[in-house]
Amino acid sequence: MASPLFRSFPLLPALLLGWQATAAAPGTLPLPTPVAPPAAVTRVTPPLRLQLRLSAPEPVLIGSRVERPSLERQFTLLVPGEQAARLRTSGDLSPLRAALDRVYTQVEARRARDVRFFREGNSWVARAQTGWKVDRKQTEARLREALGRGEGSSALVLRLRAPARSVRWAHGQGLTHLASGRSTFAGSPGFRVQNIRVGAGKLHGTWVAPGAEFNFNMRVGRIDAAGGFVRGYVITGRTLSLEDGGGLCQVSTTVFRAAHAAGLPITERHAHSYQVAYYDPPGLDAAVYAPSKNLRWRNDTAGPLLVQASWDLSRRELRIDLFGRPDGRKVWVAAPRQADVRPPPPPAFVADANLRPGETRRLDMPAPGSRVSVARQVRYADGRVVRDETRSVYRPWGGLFAVSPQDGRVR
Repeated sequence: MASPLFRSFPLLPALLLGWQATAAAPGTLPLPTPVAPPAAVTRVTPPLRLQLRLSAPEPVLIGSRVERPSLERQFTLLVPGEQAARLRTSGDLSPLRAALDRVYTQVEARRARDVRFFREGNSWVARAQTGWKVDRKQTEARLREALGRGEGSSALVLRLRAPARSVRWAHGQGLTHLASGRSTFAGSPGFRVQNIRVGAGKLHGTWVAPGAEFNFNMRVGRIDAAGGFVRGYVITGRTLSLEDGGGLCQVSTTVFRAAHAAGLPITERHAHSYQVAYYDPPGLDAAVYAPSKNLRWRNDTAGPLLVQASWDLSRRELRIDLFGRPDGRKVWVAAPRQADVRPPPPPAFVADANLRPGETRRLDMPAPGSRVSVARQVRYADGRVVRDETRSVYRPWGGLFAVSPQDGRVR
């Protein structure tokens, strides 16, 4: 007689004996699904992150003290995992050649640059830029050694190239801030702003040797579109005309103010025909118009002079700073004195094809005529005193408006 267990589960003995069926009969248990053997696991070697480190000193002149902070850079190379092991054992860097060359090119793009002064807080700080050249042989020898030790970083070996006028050179010369000139170009149209920036940029970084003369027109060069200048209004005779470089006198005026404040001898300076609102106060402007009008001054100090230009577009201010070797001179400049003041006449009108009938655009503000003198006294360390006076004669100016060519006021 069969046991109760076998009566309830008639197929259990067959399962225990290994009996196979193609399909489960009604009322029977389904057969277990065969489990496939586990697939082989492929081991993936992660890439090697290789760091190339760079550290180079960059001297800074703070007041009369030279400091040597270091510049730090880091470059990352990703080496495929299957190549990493071979690199460590063979030392063959050919798989890295393209990546290494890109790093070398990036590092060596840094060129030596002469010292410049920067305003930091209430002090001037002198900085130069050292040029970098990678010593490939030593760099790659150290890289092989690091890979052989299983390390993931190595140093870039540099050969430093100091500029001709380095921070140490500036320190030896005793260079410091001597004087500055400022002017505002608030309200200037776009063409003036463009020409001011281009002209000032051409002067930035100019060095004037002891005894040499600064020549504005020579430093700026040709005033045309090839030099970055655009057309704008300039004073010619008794009116305004459109020429390349309109607004450049903003730069010459600011340079003149810096040289005048430094007590340098002014060898050529011309006043404008009219008082220009941008150059307030009157008597301290300098008109240039090559080749007939120029601005020139002489470096009568015992050391080199550096001219730096900067502009603030938000404040609409142009600034020229002079740096050199102080010699103890003291400069005193009196406030401008005006005489023979005459009121401005009615305004003038010029045609502008871009304006429609009834439209008007102010090009220049009216100004009275007058004679202006500015006295200056320079007292040198040896007790000598030099006095001079800058004189300007301005004609009355009614201002200038642009109107449509059909406007009857155009003459």
